[in-house]
Amino acid sequence: MKKVFLVTVTLLLAVSMCFCGGRTEKKTAEDDSKNIIVFANNAMSEKFSPFFQESVPDMHVVDSTTIQLLYPNRNGSLVYKGIEGETTSYNGTNYTYTGPANLVVTENKDGTVFYDYTLRKDLKCSDGVALTADDMIFSLYVYCDPTYDGSTSVYSLPILGMEEYRSGMESLFSLLSAAGRDNKDFTYWDKATQDAFWADVDQAGVKFVRDICDYCIAAGYGKAEDPVGTIMANWGFPADASATEADIFKIMYDAYEGDLVTLSDTEKANSSLTALMNDYSTYTKGVKTGDSADYVKGFQKTGDYSVRIVLTEVNAPAADLMDIYIAPLHYYGDKAQYDYKNNKFGFPKGDLSMIRAKTRVPFGAGPYKFVSYENKTVYLEANPYFYKGAPKTKYIQWKETNSQEEVLGITQGTIDISDPTVSKDRLEQIASFNSNGQITGDKLATYLVDYNGYGYIGINAQNVKVGDDRASEASKNLRKAIATVLCVYRDVVIDSYYGNAASVINYPISNCSWAAPQKSDSDYKVAFSTDVKGNPIYKAGMTEDEKYAAALNASLGFFEAAGYTVKNGKVTAAPAGAKMAYNLMIAGDGVGDHPSFGIVSQASEALSKIGFTLIIDDLTDSAKLWDTINGGTHELWCAAWQATMDPDMFQIYHTDGGSSYHYNIDMPELDELVVEGRTSTNQAFRKAIYKEALDYIVDFAVEVPVYQRQNGHLVSSDRIDINSVPKDITTYYDYYNELENLKLK
Repeated sequence: MKKVFLVTVTLLLAVSMCFCGGRTEKKTAEDDSKNIIVFANNAMSEKFSPFFQESVPDMHVVDSTTIQLLYPNRNGSLVYKGIEGETTSYNGTNYTYTGPANLVVTENKDGTVFYDYTLRKDLKCSDGVALTADDMIFSLYVYCDPTYDGSTSVYSLPILGMEEYRSGMESLFSLLSAAGRDNKDFTYWDKATQDAFWADVDQAGVKFVRDICDYCIAAGYGKAEDPVGTIMANWGFPADASATEADIFKIMYDAYEGDLVTLSDTEKANSSLTALMNDYSTYTKGVKTGDSADYVKGFQKTGDYSVRIVLTEVNAPAADLMDIYIAPLHYYGDKAQYDYKNNKFGFPKGDLSMIRAKTRVPFGAGPYKFVSYENKTVYLEANPYFYKGAPKTKYIQWKETNSQEEVLGITQGTIDISDPTVSKDRLEQIASFNSNGQITGDKLATYLVDYNGYGYIGINAQNVKVGDDRASEASKNLRKAIATVLCVYRDVVIDSYYGNAASVINYPISNCSWAAPQKSDSDYKVAFSTDVKGNPIYKAGMTEDEKYAAALNASLGFFEAAGYTVKNGKVTAAPAGAKMAYNLMIAGDGVGDHPSFGIVSQASEALSKIGFTLIIDDLTDSAKLWDTINGGTHELWCAAWQATMDPDMFQIYHTDGGSSYHYNIDMPELDELVVEGRTSTNQAFRKAIYKEALDYIVDFAVEVPVYQRQNGHLVSSDRIDINSVPKDITTYYDYYNELENLKLK
């Protein structure tokens, strides 16, 4: 939840750094600057493992050196016929896609589902060793080991025998953490181990707090001479001037009720708590606590190059969640410990130490092989055995680059390709370097694609309602009264902030998704554009001022229907359970630096004219926003969601979803739609179900869809052969998908 704050301070840090050049080149006799492409990358944490990578910068390195089972096409659908190739149309052009594997999905009468994967036979690692079904089986068992703590969640799927395999064993770290400091039960470990563990946690906790403080100081949220309690107040954990790092860590530990994993994931600045432990690897091994199976019944090797995964029920997102990296057994595991028929899978169950040991040095069948990481640069060399053919450029580099260098670095020759944050000002900067004054010209070529996510304004139904019923028509009308006025200012404000780099959306879903309603659909509607009687608020040819007046008048109608007293064009009294003023949080650094700030400030001014108050809380620390949401006291707020390739809505909108408390809808009708959307793999069926769910969410008036922004890929048209860049780049398919084809002029 602190990610928004981290993005903010990262940008602040980038602005404060000066530009420094010098094209980084590996000092070897083979190195030839005419055969190197340098990619800008954000800060890397050296988690270059297909199993334990966390950040996007590290994923770039993993994706360059390793392959996944399946890859998406430009439309965002996985290519199921990767071996023979699959042709689909995008933007009026047919494109043929190939990949490492084929997938056939079979839904059986008994409710089970077979996912049959077939690997192509020409997959080879950079050492020439072939990838087979054994490598896929090995990889699956790593991802599903009871002690696996990476980000891939294959084990969460209803795979036959998964629960039996993962039960009866937990990592020592999990057990010690759950037992607590005062544990007296030494069934699974001795007191010396427990004492050593908590001593290690405590010293790591001091470093953890210091790391957060250093991050805050660098970002201007504190001074080096400030007491640690003062600095940590900006992170949401205030303490008196005499508090030490150890004192603050205890406060954090208590706040998270001893949940070290969640504490670390939520609060980390640069380093995780476990990364700061002296002996974390000692505690990652599994401890047997009961009976468990020694294999997963649903993982079935059906041939030298084929594997079947059996699910006990239909689960629509399953193909995406099972789209794993195929890691070579002979590198990450131990071939001597692999015997499929005797349930041995390349490593001891509950002990991933040999896999963890190779986290910093990736290896696989990707287009490039890892050479080294030096001076904040990853050096890679072409894999001559890559299944699509040896890459056209022999060497590439992933170079850590601050945001100010992403454009200037290309113009000065230190980097060749970057992914800068797109804004109106940034696009104007790019255009200024081209002789034609456009964003694509003789020096720089810009490729804009929709970001798979969207900005929104949220409303907490539990705290913005009439009476005690969040689902009553009166409660919905109250929220619609506010949402209608917010919506009318979207077009002008978003255009002013982003220019052509963003567009206004009308449903709470990314436009990148195949499930997103399209303007050409017969039932497509502009969000909150009808009045309380269901009539259109706006007419063709209206000026902006006329639209603003119409929205405000419609808002009065909603307030009145919600039970508010309306006299002489003003709201004068609220019904029981409702208020005359609500608070809206927005993380604009206290200066309105947020895409939605113009929307909420103009809406607040307009609502004040009819007697209603929308209080804008422009936060200098976005951590306060998430702390308030976590505490459940939030009313309205501005933020953005990042979407997954599959449009599954469970996480955000289902009552049991991990983020459902943001909106507090908690309605069985919506839950049923969300679950129904998971019960079929038929895309047309799912799209229709999700459209019903989206309409339900809009009618519940808990989310105002605001904008779909764009990402930018920036390429040196002066040095890169532009014809080698994929045509029709999209969110799901860009130059990463054809890394092997990129070449210099």
